Amino acid sequence: MGISMNDQSASSITRHDHTYKVFLFCNYILLGAASSCIFLTLSLRLIPSVCGFFLILLHVLTIAGAVSGCAAASAGASLWYSAHMVATVLTAIFQGSVSVLIFTRTGDFLGQLKSYVREEDGSVILKLAGGLSILIFCLEWVVLTLAFFLKYYAHIIGDSRTNTVAMRSAKVQQEEDLKDWPWPFQV
Repeated sequence: MGISMNDQSASSITRHDHTYKVFLFCNYILLGAASSCIFLTLSLRLIPSVCGFFLILLHVLTIAGAVSGCAAASAGASLWYSAHMVATVLTAIFQGSVSVLIFTRTGDFLGQLKSYVREEDGSVILKLAGGLSILIFCLEWVVLTLAFFLKYYAHIIGDSRTNTVAMRSAKVQQEEDLKDWPWPFQV
């Protein structure tokens, strides 16, 4: 019976480690994709327009969400976890909206960016950024799912450690109480 419990906790730790590594890997891909989108947006116009500024701000928020996700996974603090979840949900919604706008209204979106490059080249660059936005959108939902599982594993592993410590301290307390009890046949 003790062996099966150890096997379950070992497999739980292994799943936790694999989930943690995939979570970090997805966050690193998010960092790279968001920074690539920033450079693609800047290649359309060196000093961005208001629309371009908000597009760059969206990618900066994506980077901040990915960094807070890495910090949440490393520290295990619930404050970082909450900040990561909120940032990831908001940026995922906006990334999806931007990618739809890019692919359905490329000419209008390019006009709002006030690009200096030719329209054909600008639409290719903008569609590359739109493709990265779709990748970011999908990865952010994967990251949200992995963050949920990491929090779940931390809760389960934390509860098992807490229960073990509580049971051990209760047993020690019971033995100390029995020592102080006046037994008739104490040696």
